[in-house]
Amino acid sequence: MKVYFVYILKCSDGTFYTGYTNDLLKRLGEHSLGRYSDSYTYTRRPIQLVFYLEFTNPSIAIETEKQIKNWSQAKKVALINGEFDKLPNLAKKRF
Repeated sequence: MKVYFVYILKCSDGTFYTGYTNDLLKRLGEHSLGRYSDSYTYTRRPIQLVFYLEFTNPSIAIETEKQIKNWSQAKKVALINGEFDKLPNLAKKRF
């Protein structure tokens, strides 16, 4: 069974990068080595893996990645720290 990953990296500037891959170790190596000079993490190295989820359905993994990318930094921190009860109250936009 193929496994897909949604992951969050903490960059050297304190920002987070959220990505999707089917080979987490390979992708982390690419980020760390700066394989793609136009990627978000290239100028923000070193990076640190702070969170990941595993999926068997690629569509759900991609949907989850898109959802997390739209979250505020505070909501991502709560997810990383396992503070799941805080997630509903940490909306990106406040009205």
